[in-house]
Amino acid sequence: MTMLGHPIVALMISVALLWTANGLFHSLLGLRMSQEGFDTTVAGLVASAYFVGQLLGAAICGRIIESVGHVRSFAAFASVISACAVAHAIFVDPFFWGGLRFATGICIAGALMVAESWLNGAVTNSNRGGMLSIYIVVMYFGMAAGQQILNVSPPTSFILYSIASILFSLALVPLSLASRATAGELTPSRLSIRELFRISPLGLICAFASGALGAAIMGLGPIFGNQAGMSISDIATMMSVMMFGGLLLQYPVGKLSDYFDRRTVITVALFAVAAVSFAIAVSFEGGWWMFLGLMVVYGGLNFALYPLAISHVNDHVEASDLVPASAGILIAASLGSSIGPIVGAFFMEQAGPGGLFHFSAFIGGAVGVFALYRMVRRAAPTMEEQGPYVAYARTSALAAELDPRGEFIEEVEPNVMDENLPKDFSYEEVIESAVEGEAEEWVQANSSP
Repeated sequence: MTMLGHPIVALMISVALLWTANGLFHSLLGLRMSQEGFDTTVAGLVASAYFVGQLLGAAICGRIIESVGHVRSFAAFASVISACAVAHAIFVDPFFWGGLRFATGICIAGALMVAESWLNGAVTNSNRGGMLSIYIVVMYFGMAAGQQILNVSPPTSFILYSIASILFSLALVPLSLASRATAGELTPSRLSIRELFRISPLGLICAFASGALGAAIMGLGPIFGNQAGMSISDIATMMSVMMFGGLLLQYPVGKLSDYFDRRTVITVALFAVAAVSFAIAVSFEGGWWMFLGLMVVYGGLNFALYPLAISHVNDHVEASDLVPASAGILIAASLGSSIGPIVGAFFMEQAGPGGLFHFSAFIGGAVGVFALYRMVRRAAPTMEEQGPYVAYARTSALAAELDPRGEFIEEVEPNVMDENLPKDFSYEEVIESAVEGEAEEWVQANSSP
């Protein structure tokens, strides 16, 4: 109980259970819709409803959390998610399921806000980068493990829905038993989408593309597998190796952007997504091991786009704007997620199961061309101006609070407080002056008499 009572350990266990259940349910629902004979476009709309709910949840759940507290909010969100999971098995109807997925998306967004806010309050500047890495590993392992639960029972049985519901409910237990921890603040964004687009059009469009691609493969990947004649075990393996690809390749792909113009790495990654997607679309009926290898690469490139987008935008904003910028990028990615399954389903209707990867190839190629255009229109920042790459997952904007790139300003600000400082006081100027050994003279020269 001592380990479970530690707030960070408890939080990671809760996050693992939450993502295991969520990973299971994404694939379970896609398989069930395919086996029930749902039109692919209808299945895409149901999948999209979840991400629309997640987008809305990011906007409204903060008020709920601030109103009733973190533990009660997490309990409410997890309970609704658990109830929705079981409700899918009671009544099979696309409109009913769409409503349930919408509600689930709202509550998943709220649960992740609670988890990441709590994690922000439990870490220090010395370990926040490590905690972000652990959080991402737990998330990907949870989602990959969730795919394998598909092998327990047929998608038409009540068992898998019950397992998902149990896992969602169990996610409550570690946090409820943990010792109290101070949660981080739910800071609203100060940067609008329009401002972010002016600052970094490529970063925002890349985030939108990453959301569209990720949501399409999560919502429609199992349907692709079913239409391609794969067994349940094969579909679970396909989805799992894609998740592991996202975990294994995200960091090395991203680190390349620390040594080259980040836009070049983004452009190459986008065209690589297009090439790998096209290869999958034309060869998925061929060799199984080659297909799995392509899925590993596809997952790695696909899931690297979002952190690359954040890193690119962060190269053009102040360190103090990292969190609000990340919130805007998350909104762009969520908008892409809301549209991706619908458009991906349309491609599948027109071209068969391989149409899902034709859609990915189209998105990768189109945004890659836009990236080339931006490279011509704007000079690249120097290597010194580029910040270091940090791996990210598209969860909530509060994950940006764990980003070590913003820690220095954040830690210095509360300690430089003086009632006599002028209204136009700038912490950045103090820091720059301190580096030159002039901080004391600067404060004396600029303080009120």
